Amino acid sequence: MEGFEMERFTKLIVLVFSIILLSSTLAFSEEPVAPPGGGAGGEAVTSQAEEAPAAAPAEVQAAAPAPAWDAKFAADTVWVLVTAFLVFFMNLGFAMVESGLCRAKNAVNILSKNVIVFCVTTVFFWLVGFAIMFGNGSSLFGTEGWLLYGADNSPATGDAYQGIFASLGWTGVPLYAKFIFQLVFAGTAATIVSGAVAERIKYFSFFVFSAAMAIVIYPVAGHWIWGGGWLATMKTPFLDFAGSTVVHSIGGWAALVGAILLGPRIGKYTKDGKVNAIPGHDMSMATLGMFVLWFGWFGFNPGSTMAADADAISRVAINTCLAGAVGGVAATFASFLALGKPDLSMVLNGILAGLVAITAPCNWVTPGGSVIIGLIAGLLVVYAVIFFDRIKIDDPVGALSVHLVNGVWGTFSLGLFAADIGGIKGLFYGGGTAQLFAQIKGIVAVGVYVVVVSVICWSIIKAVMGLRVGADEEREGLDIGEHGMQAYPDFVGTSSARSIG
Repeated sequence: MEGFEMERFTKLIVLVFSIILLSSTLAFSEEPVAPPGGGAGGEAVTSQAEEAPAAAPAEVQAAAPAPAWDAKFAADTVWVLVTAFLVFFMNLGFAMVESGLCRAKNAVNILSKNVIVFCVTTVFFWLVGFAIMFGNGSSLFGTEGWLLYGADNSPATGDAYQGIFASLGWTGVPLYAKFIFQLVFAGTAATIVSGAVAERIKYFSFFVFSAAMAIVIYPVAGHWIWGGGWLATMKTPFLDFAGSTVVHSIGGWAALVGAILLGPRIGKYTKDGKVNAIPGHDMSMATLGMFVLWFGWFGFNPGSTMAADADAISRVAINTCLAGAVGGVAATFASFLALGKPDLSMVLNGILAGLVAITAPCNWVTPGGSVIIGLIAGLLVVYAVIFFDRIKIDDPVGALSVHLVNGVWGTFSLGLFAADIGGIKGLFYGGGTAQLFAQIKGIVAVGVYVVVVSVICWSIIKAVMGLRVGADEEREGLDIGEHGMQAYPDFVGTSSARSIG
């Protein structure tokens, strides 16, 4: 980074953290929010407390029975928090998959990006992102609940909210539990970008874009779907149970724009159109990372019930497992047919593709439907990787094929295979085309919004800070150029790093 650029970036960081400090000071001067109870938001609890008598006689207090919802309230809260922790653990899986599928000379950089992206998302989603996504406001974005202070504005606390969580116990979970669960989803969306722009993006440019994801990209589109916005309140609501669109497609569209603006890695494509394979340095790490992600998905999808609902959790869990497994099988045979060998990286991505695809419809399909969805996802991911290479969009880890392509497919598949569970019917279960058209409308609307805003954000970052490291630094490896260290100093010396790629 040039001296002038570094000076501007330093001033930007000082300004941001000054705002954070000032906001925190103002927030702590306000009264704390009372925890919600029995499905009521903090605002309702406060009004009830004000109307209650100053003190009840001791004998009346002793005789009053414990609220009937105590056990469910506790179970729901524990379930939501435990599954949130599982989704948080997926950060390790992303770090392992991405670093394993890239070269050793860039391992520190990739690991660093996977660490900092969640830190940045946490700060800005707490500051403004959650309020924009779940606060009361317009059908386009929320305008209340900054820094989690004020009334609990998450939509299911209001009778008007008609989103998917309304009947699944969201109202019985405290605000802070809702926040931590939604935070880890926001972090996942931002992390998806990392893989597609790997091995050539400037570290601090990625840092700033991660903040943009948490402020203006993920929360706004998320509000339309999960925050009671216009897509959720259409006559036939757009549905996405756990985030094929809200998390995976949003991350995928943003990653697509970044990959196009950055351009391919040096040596990836020749002038005559040939694609040069650039193999990852550690397939063991990538495989372990895939299993961490698969394990975390049992928090991602079943946790999105937002309640300890035994029937829903069981249904979502089996659908999730089947789609991932069938995706791996399908990708095995597809890679054999397309490439002549069952490529392990394709198999790993086939499993992840099945998991991504089932994420939107997992609550509304049967196990048979999940098998079909996973099968098509496993085929799609292999041919999508080949397609992106053919049009010279360099995606080192296959993030676009996994998250974007199969985020779209999974969202679309809900309109086909929803099996009259909870009254949601897909085309093949007598639902006609209404739900299918609602899904298409949501896919297109979110795609257009994320692409446009991503182009603006990436372009501003490029103009102010630059996006791509220099050619010499890319050849040497970003570990040395961006971080001044190596992941494997005893095995990959500086001189050998220069000779790779």
